Amino acid sequence: MLHTLLRHSPWFVSLPFSGAERLEAECVYAEARLRLRAEELRATNLTRAPLRIETGARTDLGRVRRNNEDAYQIEPELNLYVLSDGMGGESHGEVASVLAVHTVVAHCRQAANDPATPTFGEPRPDVSERTNRLASGVHLANRKVFEAAGANSEQKGMGATLVAAWLEGQRLSLAHVGDSRAYLLRAGSLLQLTSDHSLVAEKVRIGILTPQEAEMSELQSVLTRAVGPQADVEVDADEQMLLPGDMLLLCSDGLTRMITDPEIASTLLTTTSAQAAADRLIELANENGGVDNITVIVLRLAAKSENVIRWLKGWKRNSG
Repeated sequence: MLHTLLRHSPWFVSLPFSGAERLEAECVYAEARLRLRAEELRATNLTRAPLRIETGARTDLGRVRRNNEDAYQIEPELNLYVLSDGMGGESHGEVASVLAVHTVVAHCRQAANDPATPTFGEPRPDVSERTNRLASGVHLANRKVFEAAGANSEQKGMGATLVAAWLEGQRLSLAHVGDSRAYLLRAGSLLQLTSDHSLVAEKVRIGILTPQEAEMSELQSVLTRAVGPQADVEVDADEQMLLPGDMLLLCSDGLTRMITDPEIASTLLTTTSAQAAADRLIELANENGGVDNITVIVLRLAAKSENVIRWLKGWKRNSG
């Protein structure tokens, strides 16, 4: 609202100010305009620039499961990060998660080399081409898992959750299905970027359960959406602008069912590297029971030094 007002003529001109009051208002307005301009210059000179990304990742069996049905893949050249939690029992969940992850990565890699690569699912006009492409990869993964389950009676009903992040400059594209999550840590505050597609999460959203009751529910693992069980799936896609100093976390529910959001935030804030954060999160989940497989991908974002210098020069030049 403030930005909208400041981009137009002074909105206080029709107010019944005295001469001194009007002068004070004009000074405040001018100062606010300068702050807004500084923000816009920062966005122009820094926000579009690539970030330096430090990555840490780990997957773990946990303390109860006999096999690991989680899968993840990192493509540094694309700044693409994909994580999946399989379901279906024994090796079937592992088949679903690996197939889903590899399909998304292969689709995005092909599209990066050939923009004419076919898309899957209905593109959204309110997000970027890259975000639509990432969602397209998840739609294709759903088709691949569904077809694989149909071709093998032993794998009937297998599926997976999936969360994927694709960075371009400081724009984050997100796509997800299920209850694997993406979190953003900014200035000490942890924000969940994804909404769980689960029965208890839906009950919380409509007010039937409190978040505390949901944490204790035996129905936490019941999903309302997953990759593979049906021929088509609705994919949630979103975008965020990232800033230097942000941290991004992708994780399976083996983490979030074992430790709280405040514990996640504290771990991200107090560890010395992205890999140390990933390792410590796994350790905490196991210390609290480790009832499921646990997989995490941690990104620490920083401005490249040359981008900071470019921004400072631009700020000096434009501030006169």
